[in-house]
Amino acid sequence: MRKSRHLWLLSLLAIFMLVLAACAGDGQPKDGSGEGGGHLIITVGADVVSLSTHGSNDVPSSNVQENIYETLTVLDENQQIQPGLAESWDEVDDTTWDFHLREGVKFHDGEMLTAEAVKANFDRLKDPRIGSPRAFLLDQVTEVEVVGDLTVRLHLEYAYAPLLSNLAHNGAGIMSPKIIEEDYAQLVEKDDDNNNNEIQEGDPDAYINQNPAGTGPFKYKEWVPGSKVVLERYDDYWGDVAKLDSVEFKVVSEQSTRVAELETGASHVADGIGPHNIDLVNSMENASALQIPSVSLNYIGFNVQKEPFNDVRVRQAVSMAINKEDIIEGVYDNVGIPAIGPLAPLVFGFDENVSGLEYDVEKAKELLAEAGYADGFKTSIWTNDNEQRMDTAIAVQSQLAELGIEVVIDELEWGAYLERTANGEHDMFILGWSTVTSDADYGMYPLFHSSQQGSAGNRSFLEDPEVDRVLEAARQETDSDERQKLYSEAQELLVDLAPMLYLQHGEHLVGVSDKVKDFTVDAQGIYQFKQAYIEE
Repeated sequence: MRKSRHLWLLSLLAIFMLVLAACAGDGQPKDGSGEGGGHLIITVGADVVSLSTHGSNDVPSSNVQENIYETLTVLDENQQIQPGLAESWDEVDDTTWDFHLREGVKFHDGEMLTAEAVKANFDRLKDPRIGSPRAFLLDQVTEVEVVGDLTVRLHLEYAYAPLLSNLAHNGAGIMSPKIIEEDYAQLVEKDDDNNNNEIQEGDPDAYINQNPAGTGPFKYKEWVPGSKVVLERYDDYWGDVAKLDSVEFKVVSEQSTRVAELETGASHVADGIGPHNIDLVNSMENASALQIPSVSLNYIGFNVQKEPFNDVRVRQAVSMAINKEDIIEGVYDNVGIPAIGPLAPLVFGFDENVSGLEYDVEKAKELLAEAGYADGFKTSIWTNDNEQRMDTAIAVQSQLAELGIEVVIDELEWGAYLERTANGEHDMFILGWSTVTSDADYGMYPLFHSSQQGSAGNRSFLEDPEVDRVLEAARQETDSDERQKLYSEAQELLVDLAPMLYLQHGEHLVGVSDKVKDFTVDAQGIYQFKQAYIEE
């Protein structure tokens, strides 16, 4: 297994180079002004949940938000920090940072980018009335101070090494201050006694979801829930103007239908084609498949607050009774590598020496007997309508039946799935997590810290003081070697606690029409089409 991980790592550079070559394009549009770019149609498996950067922390939403909004910092293709809306920054001291914003940047609604706009965004992200599942990105920020029209100062509770990486997350994307003001206005009303007490009435993000406005290369045109989101080029963009005229995110839940639409030319990009369709797409005369190594984790989670999964022996037993390599071979066609812990090899903090729970059915039976479940038990596993997750659930159901564990499979609609797992209504569930900052703090703190239970990421509802202590220490440590030691310790703890079965670190699999040039997907699973175009 370790050998396969090494081979996978050695292949990363080669794969990235192939992707760059494949996406370079062999023609040019009429000019670089944005003319003649065409209308790009991307079929996606699930609708967005929110168009607010402070809304749902899911990939379908993030892919749309990425092109409407921008962040102070960005990660380049090598996962290194680069300037974004902030053209530079200074570390005043260990707990104080100044960010100097670009001049002349205009929001889609005509508002100008200022330090006040950034403060309005960061204050809202941390506002408990909003209840953003992304608030943890700025947990350590105690104050956002405006020190000049284009300079914003962040005061931290403690030195925080991942700060610049967190600011590159689209959850820290900057929305127009006007839509923030309007959203707050619909959120509250004055009470009937004329004493100016505010009463919460509306839902956070209700106004923003209908009127999103950022500084990105594309602006919002329409969202037809359950059907599509359409963006159009923003011609007053401060950087290189996009070449595409517009982009449509078309909801097509069936994987086979997405592939069929790609082949017929009804769409240009098919998201999540699945490993079984790679050869099919590559055999098409008009399209090919992109395979991009990821920073993601596919996992099977346990609700550790509910019986019988509140017993660590049961969680370990189930983890040891599931043959993940059979699932990777049978469900994923050997795409990706087995996961030992939560971090992918591309993420800072990953430790290849961590020992995982090995597949061992006899040991699993012993643990179940010790926990009082020698004859098994009844439970359920939840998934959304993702083909690989459904096939994984079926495999789990079959494998656990050998231990007398009866598993009922429940398939939920994506939005309901996220909401109900955040509420802790499930027993077992299948989901994924992308460490979009490429730092272990993001890959572990929201998934396992007790303060992050629910929509923030900890849908296993783990609450362990030792895990909390190590993760808190790691995010406050500035020495990279010491941070690595702490994250290695955390990974060992999480293997033993087994709040989830760490299944697989996959690849992003996308079908792309040969007409589309300069389109790719980054390691976080976010589409990169700012300079893409369609060549007829």
